[in-house]
Amino acid sequence: MEQFGKIKLNEKQLKSLKTPCYIVNETKLEENLRLLKYVQDKTGCKILLAFKGFAMWSMAKLVRKYLPGTSASSVSEARLGRHEFGGMLHCYAPAYSQADIDEHVKLADHIVFNSPGQWNNFKEQLKKYPQIKCGLRINPEHSETDTAIYDPSGPNSRLGTTLKNFEANIQNLEGISGLHFHNLCELNSDALERTLAVVEEKFGFYFNKISWINFGGGHHITRPDYDIEKLVNIINNFKSKYKLDVYLEPGEAIALNTGVLVSTVLDVFNNGMDLAILDTSATAHMPDVLEMPYRPYIENAGEPEKLAHTFRLGGVTCLAGDVIGDYSFNEPVKIGDKLVFGDMAHYTMVKNTTFNGVRLPNIYKFNSQTKELTLIKEFGYNDYKSRLS
Repeated sequence: MEQFGKIKLNEKQLKSLKTPCYIVNETKLEENLRLLKYVQDKTGCKILLAFKGFAMWSMAKLVRKYLPGTSASSVSEARLGRHEFGGMLHCYAPAYSQADIDEHVKLADHIVFNSPGQWNNFKEQLKKYPQIKCGLRINPEHSETDTAIYDPSGPNSRLGTTLKNFEANIQNLEGISGLHFHNLCELNSDALERTLAVVEEKFGFYFNKISWINFGGGHHITRPDYDIEKLVNIINNFKSKYKLDVYLEPGEAIALNTGVLVSTVLDVFNNGMDLAILDTSATAHMPDVLEMPYRPYIENAGEPEKLAHTFRLGGVTCLAGDVIGDYSFNEPVKIGDKLVFGDMAHYTMVKNTTFNGVRLPNIYKFNSQTKELTLIKEFGYNDYKSRLS
């Protein structure tokens, strides 16, 4: 299946794994990057790696072959972008402290503000850095996702400036050279088409005062059914109409279907149904399973009751709700079995925690051409201790 990133380990490699662990296939990652470069080549747009989705800096050299830069939402992400990835660096956050701005002006090429108030707080300081292009995030108040936690354009959103607030502060926007919007989540190009129509209708009157626009993230460009040619046409039509530089900053699309999470079964027992405890955790290692929520794919497993033996898979933390889901298998799950979870490169490493003191999963890279498996990072006690005091 596509979700397993073309990662095929031999028996020796599988036995050598120190679980739990993420494995990212650099070959599949490069396939995604080539597709993104195709979009850039066809449109002249620039696609940035958004660290909120994927920040595996050991892959920086590969990413920089295809993408011109990165997008950061904190000083730490900005430092990673400037010092490990290089290239262009866009920064945006819902709010900046003075200390944040003092750091960002040393690092960023573009800084996007969430509100006119934030821009007014710092615009005098930014005048001292004319090489930095400043933008404002707008809220088109147009929703495309049904998951409220991932809908920046929903009611009472704190993200972006609505048309009402934009017009009320328009006299204070001198120095703003670009606009940024983001309201998509794992969506196809038709969602961008509808959103862009709303953005043009509401904010198009201001396009002659700016030189660039950022279409944000949530574009599932590397998904097999994504309509890439529609995206190309949307961008080209927009650019020909308004003569603006266009940026996109997907995080998930870059690492989509490039990696897995491998876990070992630690215990099995029955409490009204068959249960298995794994050495990984939904809440600590794949939090979107609970936040989204969603049910991850497991290699050679099916829906409950579809195959002969159904188990509820639980994580290793003490949280009662640390449950990954119910799955069926051809053979009973037993202690020592390794389970492979699909599509675990994005929004996992960047969001995982050491809750309950559980060890962070090790990180491996794999090359499906050479079949080489390499341990990149092994985590231990100091990674837990260093987050406390």
